[in-house]
Amino acid sequence: MTTANLKAAACELCEQHGGEVLYSNDSLRVVLIDDAHYPGFCRVIWHDHVAEMTDLQPAQRSLLMRTVCQVETALREVMQPHKINLASLGNMVPHLHWHLIPRYTDDAHFPQPIWATASRVTDADVLAQRRALLPALREAVARHAACQG
Repeated sequence: MTTANLKAAACELCEQHGGEVLYSNDSLRVVLIDDAHYPGFCRVIWHDHVAEMTDLQPAQRSLLMRTVCQVETALREVMQPHKINLASLGNMVPHLHWHLIPRYTDDAHFPQPIWATASRVTDADVLAQRRALLPALREAVARHAACQG
């Protein structure tokens, strides 16, 4: 985190990285969430404490959305999910961030959101195979996110 960040009192995304940092620049960071049921779950987090997309200047919004798309590309390339869920909620943490969640028809919540009640248990071997892809995902996110042109 840079000292130029606007910090909000008791904002966990201002005070902490929010996950394993896979990529960071002066404006944002991409983190990998440690979620046993959803390997590959990433967030793109704007460094400065703002709550809404319209708090950003148009060029900043473009940078943020380009990065979201680049992370989605890396997730699709490496994790090969059935679907990618994108969400920017901010109800619990009103600090601008996007969730990128690889989804599979056999995941615990499919087709419902991952925050719903689970409808099944994903096979442990399947989850282990997906976790085994994380080193390649780390490399792909760094490679794609660095292409800001």
